[in-house]
Amino acid sequence: MTDYFLQLDLPERSRGPLETAKLLTLANKGDRQAREQLINDNLRLVVGVARRFAGRGYDFEDLFQIGTIGLMKAIDKFDPSYNVQFSTYAVPMIIGEIRRFIRDDNPVKVSRALKETAFKGRRAKQLLGQQLGREPTVSEIAAEIGVSPEELVAAQEAVQPPTSLADPIYQDEDSTVSLEDRLEGESNNDWLEHITLKQVLQQLAPRERYIIRQRFFADQTQAEVAKALNISQVQVSRLEKQILLKIKGFLESG
Repeated sequence: MTDYFLQLDLPERSRGPLETAKLLTLANKGDRQAREQLINDNLRLVVGVARRFAGRGYDFEDLFQIGTIGLMKAIDKFDPSYNVQFSTYAVPMIIGEIRRFIRDDNPVKVSRALKETAFKGRRAKQLLGQQLGREPTVSEIAAEIGVSPEELVAAQEAVQPPTSLADPIYQDEDSTVSLEDRLEGESNNDWLEHITLKQVLQQLAPRERYIIRQRFFADQTQAEVAKALNISQVQVSRLEKQILLKIKGFLESG
């Protein structure tokens, strides 16, 4: 790793925010030289992230190349209206690219039984929706296929792809909000070490995982989640706050 690191053409100093902003504007307009300069300026970010994963059976060089792809995507997708420094936006993109590479290279095995339960649940949800003329609850779907609500939720979670804390849960023309933003008080080092939300979700109870999934990634209201779980909206609100505190605790103790 050291030899490869020494071969990299890394800048001797960091470029200031204003200079970086100018380069990003030029790159967004198709200026290839500005884009290349931004890549070179931020290779240290890639090096730092790649080092985190280098001891997991993967060559640093491979991780660096994959991370650089994430950096380029960050340059192409960055918008000044995000109101964050470019490095703050780029690091999660770099980590995400490397994690996807590792995930695809060594996918998590899901048992056939869980896959079948999840498939039956999806099919039952569609059929019940047609019969009832509304969205069926988790309990109704579970009863239809002969499993407990907890077993159904666990099966649904098992077949979900890994989710990043940095993935947007709300976005409009002016701002982008991620679940990480909801966990106020976390430093970058804390949550970057645990960027894959699925690792955190696995430590939650099935109902807790369901609430987080539906509220922050399926864009359901508290009332909709309450109806699906046959509980009150007030209960969902209270549980949501408790779960977010629990997730924050997992990150702090990790």
